Amino acid sequence: IPYVSHLWINYSKVTLDSRDMKIDSVRANGQAASFSMGAKHSFKGTPLEIKLPFDLSRGQHVIVEVTYETSPSATALQWLAPEQTAGKKQPYLFSQCQAHHCRSMVPCQDSPSIKFTYYAQVSVPKDLVAVMSAIRDGQEVDPKDNERIIYHFRQPVAMPSYLIAIVVGALESRVIGPRSRVWSEKEIVEKAAAEFSETEDMLQTAEQLAGPYVWGQYDILVLPPSFPYGGMENPCLTFATPTLLAGDKSLANVIAHEISHSWTGNLVTNKTWEHFWLNEGHTVYLERMIGRSMESEQFRQFKAMGGWKDLQDSVNTFGANNPVTNLVPSLEEVDPDEAYSSVPYEKGFALLYHLEELMGGPEVFMGFVKSYIQMFAYSSVTTEQWKDYLYTYFKDKVDILNKVDWNAWMFTPGMPPVKPQYDTTLANACIALCQRWIKAKDQDLDGFKESDIKALSSHQVIEFLSLLLQEDALPLTHVKKMQEVYNLDTCMNSEIRFRWLRLCVRSKWEDAVPKALQMATEQGRMKFTRPLFREVYNFEKFHDEAVRVFLGHRGELHSVTAALVAKDLKVGQNQSTGQ
Repeated sequence: IPYVSHLWINYSKVTLDSRDMKIDSVRANGQAASFSMGAKHSFKGTPLEIKLPFDLSRGQHVIVEVTYETSPSATALQWLAPEQTAGKKQPYLFSQCQAHHCRSMVPCQDSPSIKFTYYAQVSVPKDLVAVMSAIRDGQEVDPKDNERIIYHFRQPVAMPSYLIAIVVGALESRVIGPRSRVWSEKEIVEKAAAEFSETEDMLQTAEQLAGPYVWGQYDILVLPPSFPYGGMENPCLTFATPTLLAGDKSLANVIAHEISHSWTGNLVTNKTWEHFWLNEGHTVYLERMIGRSMESEQFRQFKAMGGWKDLQDSVNTFGANNPVTNLVPSLEEVDPDEAYSSVPYEKGFALLYHLEELMGGPEVFMGFVKSYIQMFAYSSVTTEQWKDYLYTYFKDKVDILNKVDWNAWMFTPGMPPVKPQYDTTLANACIALCQRWIKAKDQDLDGFKESDIKALSSHQVIEFLSLLLQEDALPLTHVKKMQEVYNLDTCMNSEIRFRWLRLCVRSKWEDAVPKALQMATEQGRMKFTRPLFREVYNFEKFHDEAVRVFLGHRGELHSVTAALVAKDLKVGQNQSTGQ
């Protein structure tokens, strides 16, 4: 794949990040350039060091052309066999570059501190379609092979490398709004179009809160089940997991989150991964402000309470003294993938919500967030720059800001120093039902009825199960009774099913183990797959079964998911199924 990069370089050397690449040749302004590969690093890959055949003065323009091949094991790319897709007839390719995997797909300056525009031409077999994180710019028959089509793309807004994205598959699309299409395999495209019908309303709500949407198109691509995240905010083309297609509003949070990234993350970007909370904390804040506008303030408060529980789960998993749970962790020689958790999302949100309360409420603080976006648009920032701007914006309230324990919030592990007092109106029914189950003796179980949860929204059922997961395991008699009266086994909402199966396994209900392992392997979203495998692994009797099933399905999982599950289950890199 020829890669053309327009770089501002001083003197005569260029260093690009790469990982597991075969470099054929390098040219600079058409002349051959010498190059060498530096020392290989365990997760950063290998620097590609290019010596230009001429000296440059500062600001002079040069076109560097690198001809190369990626490796079949490139961590940015997942190649799916036809049987791993919905259609079962054509192969499928998708990329996932965050945090630092773009270097395995494109030799580049693979840091969020550097932004660039890009254009691309992609040649694919004529039965397949290519889409990218860019504006579609026409297509034509490949002049070198009339069995192939070349798709053209351009991204005129400067963005960091982790947002380059490509998908090739038997894709179809449907219009879902004046600037939006949904893309997927044809087997699920109609369902996806129906599910994402509120997209334009969300975009307009976000624009009212944060300012104009600068990326032109906002499309959504529903990926095959092995996609490791709920969503990925690739510009012009949000990636979404098929686990969202549950026939209720659970997907609204994910799409509101990814839409919000169009401002916080994509337009204003963390300068390094230590400052990841600037991307995610602000995005969760904006996502919940969209929920506030489209639903209610009580709904925002309810979602914030759920987020606090997710944060507690992450702190419990990593350990309250683990420096990875700092809002601003030190990632020196730490692979950002291994530090990934809900901490930057929910500790970041909790800080912003705390500041909102101190500064005068949601309207006042959203004014700051909008101003921060305008101030740092098209650039990359650090926590220090954010904090300096906060003090500048609220210059009349510096005495209040000085009372914030910044060190405890930013650089201390564990839970935040302040727990916000959220409005519990929508949570009260969940809390009451949770308490009834915890306190119930065997003779009380007949008092539970199907109507207990019929009156709850899906968000509230999720909250009810989340509350139970924070308590000691329920007796097996209780979870069996819960299935009898609520019939949660038949629920197809992924968020509910995931929590319900964890609850069952934790109470040592053996019948739930195959269901939990099935859910852990029939999709590959890390949020579900990792905790389900951990839960079965911790059930002593099924410890070996968890490992066996993982090894049998390892090849179907995304490389990042497989590596992290292997770490959770203490499985070696070379361990095989023995089959």
